[in-house]
Amino acid sequence: VQLQASGGGLVQAGGSLRLSCGASGMIRGIYVMRWYRQAPGKEREMVASITSDDSAWYRASVKGRFTISRDNAKNTTYLQMSNLKPEDTAIYYCHAQITPASMTYPQFEDYWGQGTLVTVSS
Repeated sequence: VQLQASGGGLVQAGGSLRLSCGASGMIRGIYVMRWYRQAPGKEREMVASITSDDSAWYRASVKGRFTISRDNAKNTTYLQMSNLKPEDTAIYYCHAQITPASMTYPQFEDYWGQGTLVTVSS
């Protein structure tokens, strides 16, 4: 099982980007999918999460600007980021709790995608 993130880039303040993260491999099911970010010199922080029944959580600093969603048929989560600010600059990582085909419910494993860099210029 692998997670592959994409969609980062350079954008001006006030602009938008959409990140994608897809899971591939032999998967029985996916529980929570999350986005984290890590800015230079700072600790990794959770940005948003979404459960299998589409219950979403956002950290306060992105609420109203970011929207997390998922396509269960594609095992993919998206993070739509709008009104971006320079302080959103970071490497964004996706994370998922996945039950691979080799396991049975309710067992799961944690998987991380590679980071994708988001740079917001002022």
